Amino acid sequence: MTSGAERPRPRPSYGGQAVIEGVMMRGPTSAATAVRAPDRSIRFDIQTFDSPSRQRAGRIPFVRGLYVLVDTLRLGFRSLSFSASVQASPDDPPARGATAVSMVAAVVLGLALFFALPAAAAFAVERAVGLTPAAGNVLEGLLRLGLLIGYLWLIGRIPEIRRVYAYHGAEHKTIHALEAGRDLDVASVAPFPCEHPRCGTAFLLTIVVLSIVVFSLVGPLPLAWRLASRLLLIPVLAGLAYEYIRWTARIADRPWGRALLLPSLALQRLTTREPEPDMIEVAIAAFQAMRRAEQDR
Repeated sequence: MTSGAERPRPRPSYGGQAVIEGVMMRGPTSAATAVRAPDRSIRFDIQTFDSPSRQRAGRIPFVRGLYVLVDTLRLGFRSLSFSASVQASPDDPPARGATAVSMVAAVVLGLALFFALPAAAAFAVERAVGLTPAAGNVLEGLLRLGLLIGYLWLIGRIPEIRRVYAYHGAEHKTIHALEAGRDLDVASVAPFPCEHPRCGTAFLLTIVVLSIVVFSLVGPLPLAWRLASRLLLIPVLAGLAYEYIRWTARIADRPWGRALLLPSLALQRLTTREPEPDMIEVAIAAFQAMRRAEQDR
């Protein structure tokens, strides 16, 4: 039996997200955004923070998911702002306030589109054709899933978003190569798949599926209370989804575990594209900058 000092430390878990012409890579206490500038150079923004595991809320199951979600949104906002500033023309610099307003508007629109609209539509169908509340909740979940898939497919046809999706694929390939112990160079990273079990797309799909179960437990409600319950229960869904994704990541090497991951990996085919070599170079640069920041702390 080994002593406490001899026990191996848990391997850090890394993740990231794509931004405009770049990638943000996140480690336990640092995040680095690497962006391809118009002059083809790579520019960096480094963020450091306390590890969520050092915060009491970051260690409580089902609560830590919401904590990580809020922290990720905060880091993502800074990364998007940095990316926009790198891409902006010197004669037309981006307004940070305008970026913040755009993000808030996107969140409000997303809540209305993916939570309120399916709830209202399912309620109307229930009343029109006499569906039971249980059937109405299933219908609501299917409508929410259809909206999610349709939205991801539709925006994926926009050329600029297709490039963001390609950077998303580059980020996943880099994490795959790291976890496989490969060298982090373009040739070694490129063969890996674009899909990864720990992905925001998987998080969204998990929330949609769990919403059918959680909202069914609420029972029948008048329309106003039904809409309110959908918004108020979002933190609960986020906490459950986070724990589910953590669990499936741990059992991903088992046959039945891989089967559970198939739906989320399939959905990621809508949110990832095969990246160009210079996109993989940016993702590797973001990871290496984040790792240097971790080592310097």
